[in-house]
Amino acid sequence: MYTSHAAIPHLVKAAADGPRQVADIVNVGSLSGLNAYAMQATYCATKFGVGAFSEALRQEVARRHVRVSVVEPGSVDTELRSHNSDIVQQQLAAVMGGIERLQSQDVAESIGFIVTRPRHVAVAEVLVRPTEQV
Repeated sequence: MYTSHAAIPHLVKAAADGPRQVADIVNVGSLSGLNAYAMQATYCATKFGVGAFSEALRQEVARRHVRVSVVEPGSVDTELRSHNSDIVQQQLAAVMGGIERLQSQDVAESIGFIVTRPRHVAVAEVLVRPTEQV
């Protein structure tokens, strides 16, 4: 939120004066911002907050051609899983099994898609998850 607040004046100027005539903020949330999971209340609350913040901010700056989007990945192969408690790690292992998780590059490509849309196209939200994730 602080970063967006600091960037908005610069993005508004870029949208008004720059060659693209549009600027972007892309926040990264999580599938856990759309679905709540037991033993992950704090994580889910923060990710629901990212989605709500992104939508409210989108409404505030849309008329100034600053697009605000949120990417909500499912399971990504990062070190984040190792930061979970043993109980949560066991829950995730039971649900996810041996599925092929997303790579950080998959999320980056989603962001690349968002920011390369024409000026009149705003992608507000992208949910991307592993094919096998149920």
